[in-house]
Amino acid sequence: MAVRRPRRGAAAPPSRSSRRPCRLPGGRAGAAMGRAALLPLLLVAAAGRAGVSAAGGPEVRSLRGSWWLANGNGSVVLRGEVPGCVHTALHRRGLIQDPYYRFNDVTYRWISLDNWTYSRTFKTRFDDRKWQKVNLVFEGVDTVAQILINNITLGRTDNMFNRYSFDITSVIKEVNFVEVRFLSAVSYAAEQSRCHKAYSIPPACPPPVQKGECHANFIRKEQCSFSWDWGPSFPTQGIWKDVRIEAYNHYHLIYFSLTSFFEKSAQQWSLEIESIFDVVSSKPIAGLVTVNIPKLQTQQTFSVKLQPGEGSIVLLVNINKSSTVEAWWPNGHGKQTGYNMTTTFIMEAGYQIEKSSKAYFRTVELVQEPIPGSPGLSFYFRINGRPIFIKGSNWIPADSFQDRVTYDTLWLLLKSAADANMNALRVWGGGVYEQDEFYDICDEIGIMIWQDFMFACALYPTDQYYLESVRAEVSHQVRRLKSHPSIILWSGNNENEAAIASNWFSIPYADREVYIKDYVMLYVKNIREIVLTEDKSRPFIASSPTNGLESVKEGWLSQNPYDTHYGDTHFYDYSNDCWNWTVYPKTRFASEYGFQSWPSFSTIEKVSSTEDWSYTSNFSLHRQHHENGNDQMLQQIGHHFKLPQSTDPIKKFKDTIYLTQVMQAQCIKTETEFYRFSQSEIIRGEGHTMGALYWQLNDIWQAPSWASLEYGGKWKLLHYFAQNFFAPLLPVAYEDKGVLYIYGVSDLHVDHKLTLRASVSQQDDIYIFVLQTTAIAPFVSLDVGSIKGRFSDNGFLMTEQKKVVVFYPWEPTGVEELEKSLTLTSLVDVV
Repeated sequence: MAVRRPRRGAAAPPSRSSRRPCRLPGGRAGAAMGRAALLPLLLVAAAGRAGVSAAGGPEVRSLRGSWWLANGNGSVVLRGEVPGCVHTALHRRGLIQDPYYRFNDVTYRWISLDNWTYSRTFKTRFDDRKWQKVNLVFEGVDTVAQILINNITLGRTDNMFNRYSFDITSVIKEVNFVEVRFLSAVSYAAEQSRCHKAYSIPPACPPPVQKGECHANFIRKEQCSFSWDWGPSFPTQGIWKDVRIEAYNHYHLIYFSLTSFFEKSAQQWSLEIESIFDVVSSKPIAGLVTVNIPKLQTQQTFSVKLQPGEGSIVLLVNINKSSTVEAWWPNGHGKQTGYNMTTTFIMEAGYQIEKSSKAYFRTVELVQEPIPGSPGLSFYFRINGRPIFIKGSNWIPADSFQDRVTYDTLWLLLKSAADANMNALRVWGGGVYEQDEFYDICDEIGIMIWQDFMFACALYPTDQYYLESVRAEVSHQVRRLKSHPSIILWSGNNENEAAIASNWFSIPYADREVYIKDYVMLYVKNIREIVLTEDKSRPFIASSPTNGLESVKEGWLSQNPYDTHYGDTHFYDYSNDCWNWTVYPKTRFASEYGFQSWPSFSTIEKVSSTEDWSYTSNFSLHRQHHENGNDQMLQQIGHHFKLPQSTDPIKKFKDTIYLTQVMQAQCIKTETEFYRFSQSEIIRGEGHTMGALYWQLNDIWQAPSWASLEYGGKWKLLHYFAQNFFAPLLPVAYEDKGVLYIYGVSDLHVDHKLTLRASVSQQDDIYIFVLQTTAIAPFVSLDVGSIKGRFSDNGFLMTEQKKVVVFYPWEPTGVEELEKSLTLTSLVDVV
């Protein structure tokens, strides 16, 4: 199939004059962008979406707030907030219980199977006759919907990850009625699967243990919303991001982004700024663009010309060489310095645009080169010229209902990652491209992001309609996100190279070439092509795990993507003793590995009832979405600890929960320390490990999972352990054939002598716990129930009579409340 190369600035798919008959009829409007002419230019930088300020500028009317919401037959009618979704609207109005309570993920399946409509009226606060163009803009529609205004169909949406802009210039009135008529995502996905008659595209359905919906790969929607092995099935419907009216004359700034480059030969930083406009003028518009970075004594003015149509201006700004530029560094390696920058557009027609932004300076290289004494290639990141060991975890959506994910939610989870000495997270490809605030926080606190595109554990269709939708999605997301210095890598998908190479879906060998062709078409000829066109400042890999350049050499699909001599690996082993470091692969980069545990009792208690508080209850079995997961945890515990035998069923349940967390923490500690000390050695051709991202950081609901942070942000014992095994200076000891080896591992850029000590400092608004024991207490766990906060240490071996631990509250509390809520558990207490 021929693939058209997009023109610079093309953001929306071509018009769809021909469609597959099974698709919904009607046109689709994406984030429309076309061609732009430019004069000889240089580059300027800034971050995020376009902002405008000046007299005569566009009129913007937000449509956030209260809308009417009705189901398909009109039997359920209520008010619902936008941004939002049907489930949260029903819950807030008291029409359903908490969707996470007990078995409600199954009980409320009917919500996702119905077809819901959002509607509202609005008045135009401006004279629509004076505007050349008026658009209805949706930043995110979840997912399949018909958009109408004043009973006129504007178009349809079918991609949760796209931005949609509909021209309403000719239909807007003084008083308007807008409708978003949704079609069940479950029904739509099933219909698209039925229509794909040439060959099957597996997997059809998730494993029964997940209690999920089928054919998630046939809809461009959060894949885990149809269920996953750590999360429920809630295929939401709703307007999940901003919606507004935009009215303007002459031209309108749609995207504004910046990326930094360092020219080694000249020893000079530069910034590339791309500004994408919708130009509605019938004649070319000339003007001046001035870029000013006061702190770097850099100011440049450029002549530009916009041709009628749509397109981009690209400017290159060379930073004044007499100014000292402070680079952006990952957490633990330096500051996250950013510079205030103003970009001013003064055009001969229309209005002035002034864009304030933050400019960051950071280079990233993915180094894949031969290693002396080892076959294969290295796989590591060089930030600002320095090799950096990647320490962190994998990020999944923080909630099944994205409108519940607030800035405070994101800050708490991301700050917890930084507090545990992490410097990176992988945004996993079965969730969502996170909201702007997520990446803003990562920029601020130095968390590097490995950014997957949203394809995971499945094969996908490659018909023209689907590819056009994906191309618009990728263009939009790269333009939206590429200004963030925290993003260091684009990755095409999660585990789909491995799925074909390892034949997860039992595809007959004779049919394999069809799926390989589809794989290359989607991830290489479409996604990769757009990424390389839109963003030349960071690397791209097609999949994870992958053999990197070796996969490319083998036609983008390697024979064994888990080869430890190349690329990254994912590794899971629940049968062998996890304390045995010899079972772990001495890989170049460990991008997924992990073990499950249960969240604390206080977290489970909120969504369960008394009869559920047993490890073998129906609730405990229902909540476990990984086949044999509960038994596997008991098996690992049994390698080193006694299983609880208490005759009190609730104590037995609590003791079991505690032991799963001890087991998980110790397992991942062992594996992570193995990866960290493997960075400096090659043994039998393997080693030079330069990354450890355990699975997973956070939870989507209250259930057993691989997470180190429970739903709501509470730290499991694993996260306390991560503070230590990700420490910048780390002593690691292990035994091999009767010999004790001790490694000193350092992430610092200067030599240090390693010494050990137990020190605590007092600060304002913190609480000091003094623990005393008369005997050795292993794996001491402190828990204050539902009181939000974290301890300075937890899950520790107490060998002395006295230990001081600090509690950092996340909300106001008191000594009396803490004393009342505190429970202490160690292995001595488990009977």
